[in-house]
Amino acid sequence: MSTAMERADRASVDKFGRRRQMLAASALTAIAERGYARTGMRDIAQHSELSHGSLHYYFDDKDDLVALAVWNYKSECARRYDPIIETAQTSEEFAERFGLEMSTTMRDEASLHRLWYDLRNQALFTEGFRDTIVRIDALLQDMVWAVVVRYAELEGREPALAPTLAYGLFDGLFQNTLIRYLRGDASAVE
Repeated sequence: MSTAMERADRASVDKFGRRRQMLAASALTAIAERGYARTGMRDIAQHSELSHGSLHYYFDDKDDLVALAVWNYKSECARRYDPIIETAQTSEEFAERFGLEMSTTMRDEASLHRLWYDLRNQALFTEGFRDTIVRIDALLQDMVWAVVVRYAELEGREPALAPTLAYGLFDGLFQNTLIRYLRGDASAVE
């Protein structure tokens, strides 16, 4: 049985963790609006209920905050296709539902996807959140591979590509479409 002190410590850690998660979620919006390079801790503080100094209590620096915010968002993105993978009965149904989900996320979350590419490029220049970017890329590659494998299963054949090639092709097409969409080509998503 835990002592009152242990319970208090655990509650404090849980509260600290919940606050970090809340701040990371609100930071994501601020960073997505302005981009990584143009957003500082003060900008992020303006989007939350805490002061600039309080942010430093919860995060070592902007990179620590960005790493958590982007990890949370991209982890959620990677899981959004799981129900389609688990329940689609035909390759046609799978392709239609997957395409609909992809077009919806591109339209509804374009600024967040733009942020992802901004941060991935920024990681080429700074190490602050590079490990997080590498982990997210691996997560996204696993997501794409699960999609490819399931589609191939529904088609009754083996995947024609290796996981890294499938991810590279998918990511390149997604980024190109996002750029076209952000430039005003509303038909790019379709």
